[in-house]
Amino acid sequence: MADITNLESEEDLQAQIEEIEALSSIYGDEWCVIDEASRIFCIKISSDAEEQKMTACLQIILPPDYPSTAPPIYQINAAWLRGSERAKLANSLEDIYVEHAGESILYLWVERIRDFLVEKSCSSESVVQQENVNITAEEEVVDDEDVPNFSLLRVEKAHLFMDQANDEEIPPIKNGNPITDRRSTFQPHLAPVVTPSQVKMVLEKLYENKKIASATHNIYAYRIFCEDKHSFLQDCEDDGETAAGGRLLHLLQILDVRNVMVIVSRWYGGILLGPDRFKHINNCARNILMEEGYIASTDEAYKSGAKTKRPKSKKTK
Repeated sequence: MADITNLESEEDLQAQIEEIEALSSIYGDEWCVIDEASRIFCIKISSDAEEQKMTACLQIILPPDYPSTAPPIYQINAAWLRGSERAKLANSLEDIYVEHAGESILYLWVERIRDFLVEKSCSSESVVQQENVNITAEEEVVDDEDVPNFSLLRVEKAHLFMDQANDEEIPPIKNGNPITDRRSTFQPHLAPVVTPSQVKMVLEKLYENKKIASATHNIYAYRIFCEDKHSFLQDCEDDGETAAGGRLLHLLQILDVRNVMVIVSRWYGGILLGPDRFKHINNCARNILMEEGYIASTDEAYKSGAKTKRPKSKKTK
């Protein structure tokens, strides 16, 4: 029993490390480490509305058995959040935990709180506008174009393809901007994929480039959404950079991107980077996903009131 417990603890710790790396990459300066040893973190969340901007600070403590059997311990700091509204938000976070028991849920929690802020700021704007109409009935009505739009900004990528592998074409491959640290260089590449055979075609095409083929590591991950089964085909590859592929796939899962493959090439410069190498891999991947429109920028995401619910995944080789 002790061995099983230790194994679960190691798996929980690894899941926490990967989730924290992904969240740090997604939220940047908004994500803050309070006490890494005690697993205490904080993130500033904003509705980013023009007039009635609302913010909240989510402080979390990750217990040793999160995410397998225990939820995060949390506190939401916001002067305006009281009584029934606080209870309503707490209940919605609890529902997310129950629905995704055993999974990493911090990203879902952050975005649910952001949804709540957007809804609150929208209702506050409506009250202010109504009061202004009552006070100055002759005031000119504001055009719809001037009202902040909190609709989903991210556009899903649509792809048409033939089932026969012979009829498939090599997807277009985009190359992102490199990141260099202590003589190691990381460069991302991205391609839209809708079948496993396209994944293979993309890799073969990339390896035709001598510089990419000579990279110390070519880490990749992909997610393909199957409409008929409402599930994902997904997989990853470390290519010698232990655990890097899994971390990259975890980032794609948290961002809920689909029908896309991301490859990060690393040319080792002779100086060990430690955990920073995973940060650079994730940042490269996030940057090219944002550049190609698979995810909204941080500013745009703050304006989005949409919630994402991930279908179950299916791993394939």
